[in-house]
Amino acid sequence: MTANVRLQAETERIAAAVGVSLRTVVDSSAALPTWDTAGMVLLGSDVRELPPRRRAPSVLLGLNGEGDSLWQLGAALGAERVAVLPEAAAWLAEHLGRSRDPDPGGLVLGVTGGCGGAGASTAAIWLAQEAAVHGVRTLLVDGDPRGGGLELYLAAEDAPGLRWPDLAGASGSIGTGQLSDSLPIAGGFSFLSWPGSRDRSPDVEPGAVATVLDAARRGFELVIVDIGRGTESLGGFAWDCDRILLVAPAQLRAAVAAARLLRELPPVDTVLAVRGDGGSALDGPLIAESLGLPLHGVLPELRGTAAAAELGRLLEFGKRKAVRRFAESVLQLLDDGAA
Repeated sequence: MTANVRLQAETERIAAAVGVSLRTVVDSSAALPTWDTAGMVLLGSDVRELPPRRRAPSVLLGLNGEGDSLWQLGAALGAERVAVLPEAAAWLAEHLGRSRDPDPGGLVLGVTGGCGGAGASTAAIWLAQEAAVHGVRTLLVDGDPRGGGLELYLAAEDAPGLRWPDLAGASGSIGTGQLSDSLPIAGGFSFLSWPGSRDRSPDVEPGAVATVLDAARRGFELVIVDIGRGTESLGGFAWDCDRILLVAPAQLRAAVAAARLLRELPPVDTVLAVRGDGGSALDGPLIAESLGLPLHGVLPELRGTAAAAELGRLLEFGKRKAVRRFAESVLQLLDDGAA
């Protein structure tokens, strides 16, 4: 649904290339009869009004140069994905082609902090570690290009395998085996990190991110994305997540910051984990109620965790009973939600 002639032409070309039948309309009244029965709904960035009480559009399409406003519009309209053309043409072709495949692939779980230093990266690592212990084929993705490199927390900067700069030009379809076989491993799970070095890494376009995460979804049962909190990370990674775990300390300022961040997240199921000591189990429900989110557990506040992160020893802490209880509870609730 779009009145933008250039956007119509780009989308029609892509649909024809993958053999997908495409019907184009210019306004909501024309879209209404087939909105809920279509296999997928693609929405142009020129649209501001949707048919009343209808399902959310599958993909919001925009053109190069529209900037951050495109992701803001996607959140306002409730779109599941955002694609910028023509850069994301290969990803959109793959996405349209897979619309005929009933297998959705693995679950993509995003983890982000409600405020700086909330412990989101730590939680993401411990969740990946616990999932691997239970035999779940798991990939941990570093979604924060300005975060310094998640591999440093794993003491795995020398582990052989690809990093994000190696995939900066990814487009089209990446074979699941090709991706999984080329990634480094730590703690029993695969990981994809930004380099833990001072050298500036090349930018990775949203289309390349989507291509890689699509391959990850097909090749792993669980993909955990440490999203980060920057606009770049939220725009490039959060939109490919099926669910998001928001981690926040049991503090008033953290709750306020988390409420602000929620406005920038895409319209996917979001749940809360509170970080703190035993008393936080009482504060957690209050914070969850104030944010309007279901509570998915308490991330334990363990002495020495910050030092362990600096020394790359988080995997050692991940074996502790308190950590495993937290991770198991979150993973169990995710399984129940998927079921």
